[in-house]
Amino acid sequence: MGGYLTADTENQTAVMVALINRAQPEEKVVEYLAELAFLAETLGLNVVKSFTQRLDKPEVRTFLGKGKLEEVKTYIQAEDIKVIIFDDDLSPSQLRNLETELEVKIYDRSLLILDIFLFRAQSAQAKTQVELARSKYLLPRLTRMWTHLERQRGGTGTRGGAGEMEIETDRRMVRNQISILKDKLEKIEVQNAVQRKSRNNIVRVSLVGYTNVGKSTLMRILTKADVLAEDKLFATVDSTVRKVVFETIPFLLSDTVGFIRKLPTHLIESFKSTLDEVREADILLHVVDVSHPYFQDQMETVHQTLIDLKAADKPTIIIFNKIDKLNKEIDPELEELMENPPLTLEKLKKTYLNSASDHVVFISAENRENIQEMREVILELVKKRHLEIFPNYLKDTFY
Repeated sequence: MGGYLTADTENQTAVMVALINRAQPEEKVVEYLAELAFLAETLGLNVVKSFTQRLDKPEVRTFLGKGKLEEVKTYIQAEDIKVIIFDDDLSPSQLRNLETELEVKIYDRSLLILDIFLFRAQSAQAKTQVELARSKYLLPRLTRMWTHLERQRGGTGTRGGAGEMEIETDRRMVRNQISILKDKLEKIEVQNAVQRKSRNNIVRVSLVGYTNVGKSTLMRILTKADVLAEDKLFATVDSTVRKVVFETIPFLLSDTVGFIRKLPTHLIESFKSTLDEVREADILLHVVDVSHPYFQDQMETVHQTLIDLKAADKPTIIIFNKIDKLNKEIDPELEELMENPPLTLEKLKKTYLNSASDHVVFISAENRENIQEMREVILELVKKRHLEIFPNYLKDTFY
């Protein structure tokens, strides 16, 4: 698949940049940068340092203030850093100015995610969606992208003349490519719509959750199929659908791309046909990595994304995964002495079993703990939905 940035990022050194402000207090930025480093690692980058600056809002020209920018520049020159990653999206002018000033490859959050998607996509649909989103993203940024190509090809990096003509030609090519990709995606969406209509008289269940919470591992357990499960962000980009039968009751189970904070709107739009598995599901299985220190924020991100997809009102089972990494309980006297007592399974159950309106289960997919209990909860809801959606279908099977 073509692109304007080099795909070879393996083992390149990188630094990260983020702002601290009211919207993103320092403790949040620490979490965000940890996630950004994981994203970078997924792409093969080696993050060696992070820079933060307290600013109410990004500086219009270069995102960072003058002094911090100079500090970053001094460091990357001294350490021969190849890549800088910004935790927020940059405007085309900010990107141009930063590349001119720093003379290294710049990633912002969207482009980093797009490049991960680029390498993860397997199906024709996912590849087309990624390429379309990437082309739309790159179109207003082609001026500096072209200088990347000149450096990669050993050019002098001079501007004007033939280079400028090449840029204009490139813009036309990208616009044509966007048009072609849109047409191709429309045809794929029509085919997928036909396939989904053919799945009559069967309940559809979709796994949703933040990226890297164990959805694919759970998919493999529930379907007993060979499904990719890796400890990497966005291990799944393509939609995977399998037929599952519990006690003679069939349903379709789908897994798709994990959600993430600040998931760019244009990415959600480009992946709309893949995410149709979520939109058209009858039941959602919201998988949560309860061992993550900010799992509640991740749950909120998933909820907000479901709202954006108009899928937040569906019957949902919350599956708290990785309970093996929690303490069962803590001695109350000892807990009183702790400044920040850890979350226990007992506390988790007390909070969510008493307050959640949805069905809730607590499992360890890795240790196969409480899997049978989860299957029973899923089966109960699948039966209920079958009778609601297809009142005469399978009625004899249930009663």
